[in-house]
Amino acid sequence: MSKYFKQKNGGFTLIETLVAVSIFTVSILGLFAVLTEGISSTIYARQKIIASYLAQEGIEYVRNIRDTYVLYYDDTSQEGWDRFKVVMNPCNATNGCGFDTVFPHDVFVCGGSNNCRLSISDGSYSTNSGDDSGFIRQVWMTTTESNLNEVRIFSKVEWTQGSGSYNITFSENLFNWVE
Repeated sequence: MSKYFKQKNGGFTLIETLVAVSIFTVSILGLFAVLTEGISSTIYARQKIIASYLAQEGIEYVRNIRDTYVLYYDDTSQEGWDRFKVVMNPCNATNGCGFDTVFPHDVFVCGGSNNCRLSISDGSYSTNSGDDSGFIRQVWMTTTESNLNEVRIFSKVEWTQGSGSYNITFSENLFNWVE
């Protein structure tokens, strides 16, 4: 070797440095992708849990409406049961209904300016006032021909997250329990 050219053994070349930085960048981007997916999944799970609670709450409110009519609005259980069914009759799979969460739970058909969108205020969800929660809850009833003392109640909660729309529906049979 000539005295003018000496080989250096102690450093990285420019190409080696660029390759190392590229590998580091790709690994960091992969880590961010995994973290983003994890955060998105966590938010979806949170929204689904809230929607499940709101759907169950819809069933509970309708049960409360039934009990109120059966116990307090008549002299006979059948008259109260019939009144309950009349109040819930407009609520079907086509015309879902909402209700005020403040007693006496006025039931109304969703649509127009009031599409049963739930608002949140002080941690409580309602159709009355507050900030938009992003959830829409509709309840409806179907009757059975074979048993006039039984109805099936459905409670559906919808929400949008990212580019997708999601929903969850609960159902339960209610009976005229006072004879």
